[in-house]
Amino acid sequence: MSNEQNRSFGVFKPVGHVVISFPDAAAAARAETALATLGLPPGAVRRYSDHEMLAQIDADIAKASPIAAIGQEMNLILAHRELAKRGYHWLVVGAGSDEQARAIADTSRAHGAERAQHYGHFIIEELIERADDEAQVAESPDRGLDAQTPSGKEAERAA
Repeated sequence: MSNEQNRSFGVFKPVGHVVISFPDAAAAARAETALATLGLPPGAVRRYSDHEMLAQIDADIAKASPIAAIGQEMNLILAHRELAKRGYHWLVVGAGSDEQARAIADTSRAHGAERAQHYGHFIIEELIERADDEAQVAESPDRGLDAQTPSGKEAERAA
């Protein structure tokens, strides 16, 4: 994730990729195996442990520009940090189109993915909706990412 082309104002923003979180390493491994059936090009899938993600996020936070707080990138990495602290593992998968991103998310969800965000140039789209999600209310640099839980905090979703 350290590649500068995957950054916006110093924080992780892998445009053209789907960032997927799993509650454990086994679920991530199952999804990675299943994604091979989608015909992705070699090197399209990158796997991160909870420790690797936490280290990368902490490095990003330490060097992030104040401008990063204007968009949702900082809110997302803070939500990802909360999940990484709870032991979540990650796949970052290149997606050549919106349709391919949805196929990646659907395949991952079938193998235990909790979240999948498709990073575009101007929008980051959540691809996994859960039946127990609350209606989205608001997101801002002050409020953070709306995790669609009663409190609006990612920590509650991951509990």
